[in-house]
Amino acid sequence: MQLTGLAPVAGPGARLLVLGSFPGVASLKAQQYYAHPRNHFWPILSAIWGLEGEQALNARPYKERLPIAIAHGLAIWDVYAGCEREGSLDSDIRAAQLNDLAGLQRSLPTLRAITHNGGESARHMKVTQALGLPVCRLPSTSPANASWSFERKLAAWREVFERFGVAGRLPPDEGRQP
Repeated sequence: MQLTGLAPVAGPGARLLVLGSFPGVASLKAQQYYAHPRNHFWPILSAIWGLEGEQALNARPYKERLPIAIAHGLAIWDVYAGCEREGSLDSDIRAAQLNDLAGLQRSLPTLRAITHNGGESARHMKVTQALGLPVCRLPSTSPANASWSFERKLAAWREVFERFGVAGRLPPDEGRQP
């Protein structure tokens, strides 16, 4: 069955683009990036940005997470626009079509770097490197990546976020819903 991915999440001040491979079953069903409750994506961002307890992104509704990510200069998308796949494993992706990454980059003039969330996404590093920005591979936040502890993933992600200026807390009035 042919599946279609999600639209990019990005604001005019995006400095770092995180590219996954393709949304899993839970994300497609919810129409939300990283919707699986055991995925470490939102908890890692919360830790990097000092958001704890009720302020943690995974404790908030999805619609409240996105403005916070955007306010920090983060953009989120996937390398694949669509594919055929049963289940959620990247290894089961077939007949994948790439997203228009160059088009997204053109729409984000402040973009400073691109990161790949996991190995399947990183298979397309030649495509992203051709865009002329620094490109990094980060360990997958997926629950399938059990060989990396949360702490080890967090350290790798934090280093990249700090390098490209998307780490740390926002002033109190930024990232809030109007």
